[in-house]
Amino acid sequence: MTEGAGIRDGDPPDDLTAAEIGMWQAFRNGSVYDLSSGDTVVDDPHGGHPWDEERTVRARIVCWLLLDGPPALAGRVSSLKLVGVRISDTMDLAGGTVVPYVELRGCRFDREVRLPEARFTTLRLVDCAVPRLEAARVHTEGDLHLPRCRFHNGVRLTDAHIGTDLLLNQAIVYRDRSGRSIAADGISVGQDLQAEMLESHGELSLRGASIGVSLSLRGARLVNPYTRLALNAPQLTVGRTLYLTPAGVGSPMLSGRTPARGTRIQRFACQGGVRLDDGRFGDAVDLERARFTFTDDQELSLRRIQTPELRFLGERPERGGVVLSGARVVNLMDRADAWPDPGLLHMGGFTYENLVPRGPFPLERRLEWVAAATAEYNPEPYERLAAVLRNGGEDEDAREVLLAKQRRRRETLPPAAKMWGYAQDWMVAYGYQPGRAAVWMAVLWAASSVAFAYADPPPLKGTEHPTWNPPLFALDLLLPVIDLGQVGFWQLSGAWQWLAAAMILLGWILATTVATGATRMLRRS
Repeated sequence: MTEGAGIRDGDPPDDLTAAEIGMWQAFRNGSVYDLSSGDTVVDDPHGGHPWDEERTVRARIVCWLLLDGPPALAGRVSSLKLVGVRISDTMDLAGGTVVPYVELRGCRFDREVRLPEARFTTLRLVDCAVPRLEAARVHTEGDLHLPRCRFHNGVRLTDAHIGTDLLLNQAIVYRDRSGRSIAADGISVGQDLQAEMLESHGELSLRGASIGVSLSLRGARLVNPYTRLALNAPQLTVGRTLYLTPAGVGSPMLSGRTPARGTRIQRFACQGGVRLDDGRFGDAVDLERARFTFTDDQELSLRRIQTPELRFLGERPERGGVVLSGARVVNLMDRADAWPDPGLLHMGGFTYENLVPRGPFPLERRLEWVAAATAEYNPEPYERLAAVLRNGGEDEDAREVLLAKQRRRRETLPPAAKMWGYAQDWMVAYGYQPGRAAVWMAVLWAASSVAFAYADPPPLKGTEHPTWNPPLFALDLLLPVIDLGQVGFWQLSGAWQWLAAAMILLGWILATTVATGATRMLRRS
């Protein structure tokens, strides 16, 4: 019997093995073809137990069924549903259009699976052992499911188009020759990309990827000691939320559910750099309880990301850096102990509108947070924090932040300007505490009034002078510009002349510092 005749009649060709004939009939019937033995150790596709010829089919026959298979039996829909089957040789569907539904569970592939530019309705490989998946520009109308699979030489999904969901939950992926575990640059996923409890050994690359709803890496473990980045996803677009959060081990529903009491929790853990530069996230970037392990030259890079909410609630990284330069966030939810040490945080141009601290975050710690991000003086982080506090009705804290800014700036000035800064700080706190000026004025006025009461200066011009009034004379010296009609009529000499000069100088200092502070407050800086 020829192959063509077999396809037309629905009968299997003569050269098929018994396992392949059974697969052929199950395909026409749309039923599950299960060759598992019932022994969990023997049936483990990732174990070392050999599978004999009785449960082996050739990849060529599988491709034949999917691309040009026999017609379905009457009242049936043809589909390929295999369980516990070994596929020998290379399964190559490159450029093909696969109409039947495909689901393989607990199967073992001897060689790589090649799907470049192939088209599927839905493709599911569940708990399969695959040397490598080569699927650049693959197109599915529905889902692409790869949960619990193990890929020993990486996965390539560059520029793939997934109509609904891409599932990589509990998959284990090892790097290819280029050092990447999953290369999915430019991938488009219509709904969710779920990679919960994923184990990635190499670089997970999602450059320019577009995810319609959410990207979940709950409980994932990304390890890449070979190169700089473990997660490389600049220009990533996520319709809703990026989750780098814990997952419940053993929970039947991992995604988005609170694990039941007693469920073991596995955190998101990353050993290697993370790059999310220029990302766009519709709802949030959630880093709750995330654990990052960096070397000195690695970092969590969030440069220029835009998101309504950043939940910076992970563990403090001991080494490496956190970069938020140019990021734009509406709500910053954070914890005091989540931020790295001074010198490891960079947030020039980082803008946020509201602070939502989780747990105690006193102003002193918040000022340390700003100082940690500015190894050299930069007014912008202080002014941003003050503006956010003021908009939240915390005017007193906002003034403390601006005062801290002036004190930080003072350390960069030359000695003369620094001394002037200390004088402004000591007298009126750079104008942010103007009540100090009134206190100083009252103290100086009282002291000088008492002192001038012991003076008996002669008049400069005979009888053309007012009555000697020590308090009024002292006040006339302290108030610049304003003339109370006392100064200029008396001839002071010796110590009294020096005291008058000191009073005039102190009056100008107080007036200048108050005017400077008033100007700052009017500018709301």
